Amino acid sequence: RRPDRTIDHRAMNLTITKKSIFALFSVSNRAVATAALRGEDANEPLKGLENIAESDAMITVGIETETSKNVYGNPLQPCSENGMAKTGFTRSGQCIDQENDTGSHHICINLNSTAPDGSNEDFCEVTGQDDWCAEDMPCHEDTTRNCPVKNWCVCQWAFEGYLASAGGCDAVQVIECDAVNSKAIEAYRKDPDKHAAALACLESRCNIDMGL
Repeated sequence: RRPDRTIDHRAMNLTITKKSIFALFSVSNRAVATAALRGEDANEPLKGLENIAESDAMITVGIETETSKNVYGNPLQPCSENGMAKTGFTRSGQCIDQENDTGSHHICINLNSTAPDGSNEDFCEVTGQDDWCAEDMPCHEDTTRNCPVKNWCVCQWAFEGYLASAGGCDAVQVIECDAVNSKAIEAYRKDPDKHAAALACLESRCNIDMGL
């Protein structure tokens, strides 16, 4: 599935109030959002969002369920970096756990690092998707420019299919363990028989203590 999760508020018939602003996980122009919260009535329509439209900023809707941790129990690190396209369900650069992210995009891998046998297939090709992996998208450090897709937060369920199609865990050359959300391990461990291959891959490649 093409990773397009951003919503342009100009194309939507919405009245955004001071109360509803708390449902906006990220706003490119945070200064405008902060200033717009000033006032008495929480249901009063916000003023100032026209400035976001003028700067072509995008609003991403979602609520992070809690402070994100990686597979080591430490603060989750960014998946994408400068010079790469910005990833994450909310395009925050991190594989955060999102209440409305039904795909659970928790696993950070280098999409271009598959198949050491020389076939040079990327994640999209291996999983039978349109090859958005080879496209350029807004950069991690500057969303007004485009950068190549490289490190990406992939669906933890798609990761299982990826392993099977790629030829196993050894065929995935780069897993960014510091940027893999602990929710993926938690989900796999709830049914270790069903998710045995993906669980074993993460535990082995990330050197995770099975008791963690």
